[in-house]
Amino acid sequence: MNSGKPQKEPFTNSFVIIFQNEEDCENIYFVAYSLWKTKFWHPFLVGSVIPFLRLQIFSKEFNLKASLMMQEHEEHLKQVAALKLLEQKEKQFHENINLINDMRKVILHRYSNR
Repeated sequence: MNSGKPQKEPFTNSFVIIFQNEEDCENIYFVAYSLWKTKFWHPFLVGSVIPFLRLQIFSKEFNLKASLMMQEHEEHLKQVAALKLLEQKEKQFHENINLINDMRKVILHRYSNR
């Protein structure tokens, strides 16, 4: 159920939106991420085996919803800043989990090789 999920890098069977500056890219990325996370796209999905989102529907619905979400610009910027912070903390959390797992492997390896 990744239809409508924004990614930083293009991948197979996806469409790409190109921006002139990084700020616009970040703003729209978090609008798209919010829509995907709240399952906004589920009623628009088609296909029985692999659900997908048609570009025409995405374009129409995304433009309408993004305009509404970004109407109050200062509130929008606060929400984007909060989401960026959460994304950064999540990344740090995953890095810490990986370090803990690596340390566990080292300790178990040393313990079992005595």
